Amino acid sequence: MRIFLFLLFLTNICAEYTVQTLSTSPRIYYIENFLSEKECNHLINLATPHLQPSTVIDDHTAHKGKLDARRTSQGMFILDHIKDKTVLRIEKRIAALTQIPIENGESIQVLQYKQGAEYQPHFDYFNPATPGGASHLNRGGQRLASLIMYLNTPASGGETIFPSAKVSVSPKKGGAVLFYNCSPEGEVDPKSLHGGAPVKDGEKWIATKWLRQHEFH
Repeated sequence: MRIFLFLLFLTNICAEYTVQTLSTSPRIYYIENFLSEKECNHLINLATPHLQPSTVIDDHTAHKGKLDARRTSQGMFILDHIKDKTVLRIEKRIAALTQIPIENGESIQVLQYKQGAEYQPHFDYFNPATPGGASHLNRGGQRLASLIMYLNTPASGGETIFPSAKVSVSPKKGGAVLFYNCSPEGEVDPKSLHGGAPVKDGEKWIATKWLRQHEFH
């Protein structure tokens, strides 16, 4: 098990966090203290007025999502018109961690899972053989990696699970999980199957960042 210590100086704020390898196939890393308590609370407050039922990609329709019983959270994307200094600072930190340029990242999505809510195991990468998958690939290529940032600590449940790797991560405020949907050669990795287990007590807040091969547009 490898643990790395990072010190980042961004806009005069020192962010210290550790990175722990949870799996090498698929590549999964846990980052402790990635966000400060203040940053977590800020993202929740920023998102709360804009929450809508979460959707999934419709494989049969380009550029549209659909409601799905397998995903029962609600959320919103932090688009450019509501980004602020805190969001931009977090995006710079993500780019430094992953070595993937900011412009390759989709907008941060903040999600709320109430008691009983879940996201059953799924893949973040796109299927190019479907109209929906192909349309998303055209906006910046494949999703190389995903970062899940925990904005609170649920009373019980809500683990991030990786069935193929037999890895389960309990949400802890300020922590994050980075995992790769593709191999180092750029091929999609079926072992990256993952999900959000049902919240048993309380609620779970997360912020997700998807990182593409090319500039996202």
